[in-house]
Amino acid sequence: MAGQAAGLSKADMENLAAHYAQQKIAAGSADEKLLELGERIYRGGNPANKIAACIACHGPNGAGNPAANFPSLGGQHAAYTEKALKDFRSEARTNDAGKMMRNITEKMTDREIAAVASYIQGLR
Repeated sequence: MAGQAAGLSKADMENLAAHYAQQKIAAGSADEKLLELGERIYRGGNPANKIAACIACHGPNGAGNPAANFPSLGGQHAAYTEKALKDFRSEARTNDAGKMMRNITEKMTDREIAAVASYIQGLR
């Protein structure tokens, strides 16, 4: 985004911020085929593979924990979340303190990642 924002004036940035602040979130839903697995991992993790529950940091409705710098996820598009999780797993993305997300995702299968991403899309 730095390249995109470099030529913007302060007024341009304020106008863009005001525009996006007025946008309504479009409700998504979880894929029924992935719902059970996604909910199980989001709420309880996968103890057999030492995968922590997402709910511990991101909350029951995906609102996150701003004080701990854990982002809001609820309603995020599944495709974006799936890509982000796979990027953590491959270490293409490294903006997670203490490698928290990289340590979790390295233990997840593609199906588990897809299921969690789908479940998150339906959170409110």
